[in-house]
Formats: sequence, structure tokens, C-alpha cells
Amino acid sequence: MLGLGFTALLRLAWLAATVPILVVSLPIRPVGFLHRMIMGFAARGKTMMNSSTKFTVPQRYFLHFYWWSLALTTSLALSTWFYAYRKMVPLASESLSYSTVASHLIGGSHIFSSHKVSSTPMEHKYQVWRTVFVLLLMEVQVFRRLYETLNVFHYSPSARMHFLGYLTGLLYYTGAPLSLGISCASEALSYARDQIAEFIVKGRDRMPDLQIDWLELLKPLLYLGWCQWIGAVIFLWGWLHQLRCHAILGSLRENKGADEYVIPYGDWFRYVSCPHYLAEIIIYFGILVASGGSDITIWLLFMFVVSNLTFAAAETHRWYHHKFENYPKTRRAIIPFVY
Repeated sequence: MLGLGFTALLRLAWLAATVPILVVSLPIRPVGFLHRMIMGFAARGKTMMNSSTKFTVPQRYFLHFYWWSLALTTSLALSTWFYAYRKMVPLASESLSYSTVASHLIGGSHIFSSHKVSSTPMEHKYQVWRTVFVLLLMEVQVFRRLYETLNVFHYSPSARMHFLGYLTGLLYYTGAPLSLGISCASEALSYARDQIAEFIVKGRDRMPDLQIDWLELLKPLLYLGWCQWIGAVIFLWGWLHQLRCHAILGSLRENKGADEYVIPYGDWFRYVSCPHYLAEIIIYFGILVASGGSDITIWLLFMFVVSNLTFAAAETHRWYHHKFENYPKTRRAIIPFVY
């Protein structure tokens, strides 16, 4: 009962966070006051340099997002993986065809219904191992972002972001791993809690030895369906391009303390002003595909990423055109040749 309530609460929270940003990101000119209010809240870095610094924090505080998300994602991934290894093996070598995004899009799913069809024990096993898989993808993404914040980006002392934007970032990097693990997080954490309680009551000497077969720990991931591996390929494609685009952006500031900006070139900068945002959308689309697309919470997560980054890209694109008279005319904001 507690798990169902928490799931519903998380979905409502994502819906409340997503809808306002979707509205202001639509290709309709927003009301001036609303646009300025949202921009003041969402602006950061170079798009905020000419704005008031009231209620702002240094942009380098991005580091807090990734430390926190790495800790949370690691805890969820390890507890779910431990639960899957102890309770959800063996796993059949034949992948399940029902766990595909396509099946959900053509009506074979109840992702928008509060009444889910009960899954079989085998389907539930695959669901738990899929959760492990997508949490590992999230772990790879967050770890790289943490590394880049420490070693690649050199934030200007004047680069700041709104305090509400900072709180939204913390909320997002809390909600993202929880969204990915929500389908079985409660049972995995309950199992881990019971194991800890048993250890406390019995003591180490009376507990059975924990022997881990590393092949059995990894093998179930290989038995997942084509949907998971296609999602992983999409994720890797976006991940590698974001890595490259971030390296280009990080290399532009030769003097780490200077407030100087130049036009970036290379990789997807040939097509759009914010290829790192485009890559992030591709990354989360890969995670969505790998998840099987069976949970509305993950769809809300993806919608939030798309709407938020589209809005941020439009503002950055506008800033580039205002800042540089010779800015490439053929570049779009975030979608090549379109927008």
C-alpha cells in the first residue's frame, strides 16, 4: 500500500513539474510577464550574466546535483541488483517480447491507467532486471557528468543560476533515479532492510555466508530483450556525442577566470547551438526505450527533459545571435534543420 501511494505521489509530482515547462516551451509566443518570470527562474551561466544576481547561487553548484544523484542512483542500483540476484534468478534465456515500446504505443499497454494488469512471476523477474539495467545506464550518465563538472568545465566566477533553478535541479536528480527504479524499488529496499534487520538480530556468526557468482550476477542482463539493447545503443550514441560536445565547450575558456565567450565549432555544433542538450534528449530517449516504456513516470521524466532543454536551448540560441554578429545562420537551436 505504501509503495502504491509513493508511486502515485511521484507521478503527480512529475506531472506538476512538467506541465508548466511544457506550456512555456510550446511554439506560441508566451505572455511577456510569464516569459520573463520563467526565464529568470531557468536562466543560468551566460544567459544570466546581464540579469540580477539576487536569489542566485554560483553555477558551479551543479556539482551538488551529480554527487547527490550518484549516491542515490548507486544505492538504488545496488539494492535492486542484490534483490534481483537473490530472488529473481535463474532467468530464462529467451527474452520477453511484451517488453517493447512499440507494444505500448499501439495499445498493448496500460501505462496511462491506474489499473495495471497483474504480471506473471516470469514477467516480474524481467521487470526487476530491466530496472537494474536502466539504473546502470543512469549511473554511467551521472558519473560522467560528475567527472566533467570537476575536470572539464571551468565555470566563470560570474556564472550563476537562480536559487529556484538550483532547487529544481536537486528535485530532478532525486526524481530521475527514483522514476527509473519505482516499479520495484519498494520491494528491493524492503528486502535489503529485512536482510539488515536479520543481520542485527542474528549477528554475523549466525548468518549464512554470502557467496556471489559473478557470472550469475551479470548473465541475466544478457537475457533481456531487444528493446533494452536498442535503448542502450541509442543511449551510447547520445552519450558519446555529449561527451565530445562538452569537451569542446570546456576547451573554449583558455583563461579559466575570464568572462569571455567564443562561438563553438565541431561535432553537432555544425547543426545546432546546443548539441549537448540534443544529446541529453537522445540519452534519455535511450533510457526510455531500454525501460520498455511501460511506466508513465518514466514518460514524464522524458517529457520534462525535452521541454526543459528545448526552452533552455531556445534562450541560448537567442543569446548567441545577440552576442555574435557573425553567428552561423544555418544553425538551429536544438533540432537540426527544424528548430
